[in-house]
Amino acid sequence: MSQIINPFGKDVLSVSTELCGKTLKFEINRVGFRSSASVLVSYGDTVVMGTAMVGKKPVQMDYFPLSIDYEEKMYAAGKISGSRFIKREGRPSEEAILIGRIIDRPIRPLWPKGYRHEVQGIASVLSMDPAFRPDMLAMIAVSTALSLTGSPFEGPVAGLRVGIDKDGNYKAFMSTSEYEESKLDLVVAGTESGVMMVEAGANEVSEKEVVDAIAWAQEAMQPAIALQKELVEKVGVTPVEYDLVKPDEEIMESVAKWADGKLGKKLRKDYPERNAMIDEIREEMHEHFESEIGEEEYHEVKHQYSEALYMALHTDARKGIVEEQVRPDGRKMTEIRPLSSDVGFLPRAHGSSIFTRGVTQAMNIVTLAPLSYSQIVDTMERDTERRYMHHYNAPGWTLGEVKRLMGPGRREIGHGYLAERAIYPMLPAEADFPYAIRSVTEIMSQNGSTSMAATCSSCLALMDAGVPLKRPVSGIAMGLMLDGDKPYILSDIADAEDFAGDMDFKVTGTEKGITALQMDMKVHGLPTDILALALEQGKAGRQEILQHMLEVISQPNSEMSPYAPRVESIKVHPDKIREIIGKGGEMIQKITAETGTEIDIKDDGTVMVASPDKAKIDAAKQWIKGITDDPEVGVIYKDKPVVSVMDFGVFVQILPGKDGLVHVSEMSEERVSKPSDLLKEGDKVTVKLVAIDDRGRLQLSMKAAARENK
Repeated sequence: MSQIINPFGKDVLSVSTELCGKTLKFEINRVGFRSSASVLVSYGDTVVMGTAMVGKKPVQMDYFPLSIDYEEKMYAAGKISGSRFIKREGRPSEEAILIGRIIDRPIRPLWPKGYRHEVQGIASVLSMDPAFRPDMLAMIAVSTALSLTGSPFEGPVAGLRVGIDKDGNYKAFMSTSEYEESKLDLVVAGTESGVMMVEAGANEVSEKEVVDAIAWAQEAMQPAIALQKELVEKVGVTPVEYDLVKPDEEIMESVAKWADGKLGKKLRKDYPERNAMIDEIREEMHEHFESEIGEEEYHEVKHQYSEALYMALHTDARKGIVEEQVRPDGRKMTEIRPLSSDVGFLPRAHGSSIFTRGVTQAMNIVTLAPLSYSQIVDTMERDTERRYMHHYNAPGWTLGEVKRLMGPGRREIGHGYLAERAIYPMLPAEADFPYAIRSVTEIMSQNGSTSMAATCSSCLALMDAGVPLKRPVSGIAMGLMLDGDKPYILSDIADAEDFAGDMDFKVTGTEKGITALQMDMKVHGLPTDILALALEQGKAGRQEILQHMLEVISQPNSEMSPYAPRVESIKVHPDKIREIIGKGGEMIQKITAETGTEIDIKDDGTVMVASPDKAKIDAAKQWIKGITDDPEVGVIYKDKPVVSVMDFGVFVQILPGKDGLVHVSEMSEERVSKPSDLLKEGDKVTVKLVAIDDRGRLQLSMKAAARENK
């Protein structure tokens, strides 16, 4: 292989280490010459390019303009898209968006407050080893690229996806089939000193198993972190100068002084009243400083005064919790906001619910359909079908904001996926409940933890729809505030506590164990012993919310909505599938048209028939049974049509596509001279199959059938 010539005269540089039993390799100066930094990360046959771009000057924004993207390249898996019309990669798949979020979440907190330079990190999968997923290598690639830019990124970070193997051991870089068999699919991201992010789907695992897995992953990822630091040192990365956009200290002091005596205990009200009081305080503050400074001059700095009040409210919330263990709305540390719920309130929906917790409210609607309505998933990693879909919508008015209605963003997709993972392990097997299920959460009002409200509302609506869940699922959002090394853990956090806190931790589960969790840190890493405390406190909160849900609906409805399709299945030999379909689909089209049903056929010979009308399902099943059943000697076939009349007898169709001969001598006890004297085409007769010859020809008898019917 020839050596790549770097146009800037730099030598290709590589470093490597052992990570979970394989060689992890970083290589720079080989590609991406004009980026701020780029790196090729190799592990097995997987190669991911991490690219970073950092703006030279800060931009005028009131937030950190960081974007992280994960690019799936179909060629990396040796595939061309299965779509008939689109072969080029277009907008990212939902899976790619979710992986981009996973990479973003541990990286975003590791920048100085007030940093406003535009930063972009891109992970592009160039080659994919099918033995394991490339997402964690993508996280390592982006972290490495950012570390090489010289920007004030306080990493590096690394991540591992961990499962539990058949021997009960924790293992990273498992295959897709191994993760499907594992009761835990856990992503952990962290720095050298602590955990930054956790996300998991699980099949009722215990809190201890989760904590142990997090600790195992944190230890196992350290070689990847050390290798990033080694590369940075080898390159001799020079820190780049930067500017921070910070609030004016005089403004901060002025607002804090003005707000003194207006916050604290006076604001400890339920959130509707508290939010209204804050709005009044904000308006009063603006009026005060506008009259003091002058309208025109104040207009230029008004946003800084708003930010200063925002910070004062955060400080006040933290002070109340740390000093008095009293939360902004007056709740105790473990207290859940008031709960109220309802089910079955939408008459035409297959299942519906409203779940309300404080000011946060979620409405969920469940729709059932035959399995043919499952979503086809065609990505770099997977070609499969998605039977259960949870979609989450939260328009601006749910926050009291004027906002254009647009398609779902990364947040909406992420929240929907978390609620989907929470319920998925409790769904009935496809064979027991052969339906595609779409669950849509429409957020009605937001004040923290809407993804957990989505989980609870979807569980209620699924039970209302008659979906036989193994066990009901509830969810809760936990918060944390650190005062030095002392943690203060909060159950069921609202917006004020989330914005002022150091951790956002969501956990879902049944009475038997955890089904999903998601944790994001806002400080630089967290020890696992604090995570263990949060999980234990969350378990009690989940149980309290679950008890409320069971008081609304204690078990799935035994009867489905009259507007939901009924799906019944029959099993046929796979060789018979082509007979049901017919030439060019003629037979199956005829069955569906005449019975008004929908028919899905699996490769294993499972035939599913769907219709809201039971009689139509029975008619279609009888038709299919007739096509696929083999003629059986000794069976009487009643009211079967004569399909042709010959000089020597008549041919009768006893099953679709299966005709037999009634010889003239077998038509009647009395002598028949000509078959046409007795029968004509279209007449219905009852016959008995008396023999099948060695050529497969059917010999029928009207006489034998008549004798047995006497």
